[in-house]
Amino acid sequence: MSLFLVDSGREWRDSQRQVLNVARELRRKNLAAMIVGEPGSDLVRRASEEGLPTLALRMRGRMGWLVRKGLVRAMRANGCRLAHFHDTLSATHGLAAAATVAVPVRVLSRPADSSPLEGGLPLATLDAFIAGSEGVRSILVRGGVPEDRIEVIPPGVDFSRFTGPKAGDVIRKTLRLEGGEFLVGLVVPLEDEKGNDAVLEAAGLVAGQAPKVRFVVLGEGSLRLEAAGPDDARTMANILYHLGGREDAAAVLASLDMFAVFSHLDGLAGKLIEAMASGLPVAAADVGTARELITHRDNGLLVPPRNARALADAVLKIHFDKNLAARLAARGRESILEKYSQEAMARRVIGVYEFRAHRKGLKLG
Repeated sequence: MSLFLVDSGREWRDSQRQVLNVARELRRKNLAAMIVGEPGSDLVRRASEEGLPTLALRMRGRMGWLVRKGLVRAMRANGCRLAHFHDTLSATHGLAAAATVAVPVRVLSRPADSSPLEGGLPLATLDAFIAGSEGVRSILVRGGVPEDRIEVIPPGVDFSRFTGPKAGDVIRKTLRLEGGEFLVGLVVPLEDEKGNDAVLEAAGLVAGQAPKVRFVVLGEGSLRLEAAGPDDARTMANILYHLGGREDAAAVLASLDMFAVFSHLDGLAGKLIEAMASGLPVAAADVGTARELITHRDNGLLVPPRNARALADAVLKIHFDKNLAARLAARGRESILEKYSQEAMARRVIGVYEFRAHRKGLKLG
């Protein structure tokens, strides 16, 4: 059974990374797949270097009937039985070609950063939609796509820089620490005054029992924690800042002993995922995506948002209980790699292929 994986992007991006990883997994399963991409694109170049079958077909800036003609010819020549389109342009031309050739199984990816219903595509002709998030799934459902055709598969993350050998000690060098400190990387909305007050209170509670613990506030923001009086000023010595971009995220995480996301808002799951993949014990406010990532006391700790005592208790538990810290860290990494790695994503996508093919009486291979 010949499978076509089609993407019209020229530059390297998440959809192309997905195509390449799915093709690699298909090869491991001894299944034939043809990668169709733009001539000179990073996708075609990388796939060719790995010896994966490729077809360089110009899709951008070309008359649609020529693109469809090229796809029809290739699909017929290779006996295409399943086609997976990874962007709107490839689907616009590819679905028409698949209809001409009567390709039995047709799949479309809708990542989290795209408009799920864009392009006026003939959605009824698709057998499966791969949504990058629950939010995308909801939009597809509201747009009339039957729920039983939608599969939610988060884009696979390249964790290699977070799971490789740990090098350097960026935080201690940058902040000129003496050594021996227990560093808690902390992500908070720096514009949230109530949340900042809770962090200040938590730091004071921790300092009373573990004076070597330091909270390192990570990220960017306009508001810093302010000391209201002498007692707060003493507590402030335990709160440090490492602000800036994400270029050194892996090195920063490698410098920490624990990681915490303390926000009443959702939207910081990416940072939490990276920390768990890095093998850090984590704590997070019990909101939004954190609930999906963390099972309390199994692979991390959940705390009520803006609750200073709960944050302090979580930090102290991990600081003093080395066995708990090691268990949470190991299970955290295991759960993230199992669900969010590129390899896990590829296996789940192929599972969609197998299920949809089976429903039509077909078998991959």
